[in-house]
Amino acid sequence: QVQLVESGGGLVQAGGSLRLSCAASGRTFSSYTMGWFRQAPGKEREFVARISWSGTSTDYTDSVKGRFTISRDNAKNTIYLQMNSLKPEDTALYYCAAGQSIALATTTSGYKYWGQGTQVTVSS
Repeated sequence: QVQLVESGGGLVQAGGSLRLSCAASGRTFSSYTMGWFRQAPGKEREFVARISWSGTSTDYTDSVKGRFTISRDNAKNTIYLQMNSLKPEDTALYYCAAGQSIALATTTSGYKYWGQGTQVTVSS
């Protein structure tokens, strides 16, 4: 069982930065692939980024490449999402998730545990 709690969301102007954190409970945290997803009002939840259990492999959706960076600290049971050059279209509820499927790591189906989300709002 893994419990996830996100933090770090807020209101920021376009071009600004935020760093999201996701704290996990559970002794097996380091064995999980971790991902960030987001969901805007009226839209489906979409993949943003994922990081392997070791932290050596990452993937990003095209719209955030070069602007967002995912990282993890297994000693602290925490993952991060550094978001730079934010745009109004990045506005969404951001979720972190834990899973063990490499093949499905960019889809919601690949994750078993989810946090409650943290709101990110980017004003123009």
